[in-house]
Amino acid sequence: MKLLINALTKLSLGLVLVGALLFIPAGTFNYVGGWLFIALLFVPMLILGIVLFVKAPTLLEKRLGAKEKEGAQKGVVAASGLLFVLGFVVAGLDFRYCWSYVPTGVVVIAAAVLLISYALYGEVMRGNAYLSRTVEVQEGQSVIDTGLYGIVRHPMYAVTVWLFLSIPLILGSWWSLLCFLPYVPVIVIRIINEEKVLCEGLEGYADYKKRVKYRLIPFIW
Repeated sequence: MKLLINALTKLSLGLVLVGALLFIPAGTFNYVGGWLFIALLFVPMLILGIVLFVKAPTLLEKRLGAKEKEGAQKGVVAASGLLFVLGFVVAGLDFRYCWSYVPTGVVVIAAAVLLISYALYGEVMRGNAYLSRTVEVQEGQSVIDTGLYGIVRHPMYAVTVWLFLSIPLILGSWWSLLCFLPYVPVIVIRIINEEKVLCEGLEGYADYKKRVKYRLIPFIW
C-alpha cells in the first residue's frame, strides 16, 4: 500500500507540474499540443506503473526512489531538470505568441516515436531487474548482456534521448527543441561517469565493454 500511494502521489504531482509549466506560459488551456503530450506521457506511464506494481514491485520501488550519491550525477540531474523546465515553458510561450510552426505530419511522427520509446522502456525493464534511477552497483548485481543490452550498453539512455527529443515536436515548438538538444551532451556525461562506477564495482563489466562496443548508438558511439 505504501508503494502504491508513493507511485500515485508522484504521478499526480508530475501531472500537475507539467500542466503548470505548459498551460500557464501558454495563457490558456486550449493548447492541443499540451494535452496531446500529457496524454502520451502519463497514460503509458500509468500503464507501465501498474504492470510493474503487479509483476515487479521491487523494480518499481527502485525507479521511484532516486537520490544520486555521485557528485557528477547530481549535476546531471540538476541540468536535466533545468532543461525540462525551460523546454516546457518555452513551448507554452511559443504557442501563446506563435513563434514557430511544426507541421502536423512531424507531430504525428514525434508522437509515434514517443510511444515506441515507451514500449522499448518496457523491454529494457523486463530484461534488467537492476535498473535503478541512480548510478550505483547493487548487492548481487550481475552484468546484463542480452536483448537490447546486446546491441548497446545503455539502451535506457538511448531510448530516453529519442523520447526527450520528440517532446518539443509534439508540443509544436522548434524553439523548445533547441532547449532540449543540450540533453544529449548531458546524457553523454552521465554515461561516462556511470561506466567508470560500473567498471570499478561490477564484476564482468570490463569484459562486457569489449563484447558490446557501442554505448548509445550502434556504429557511432
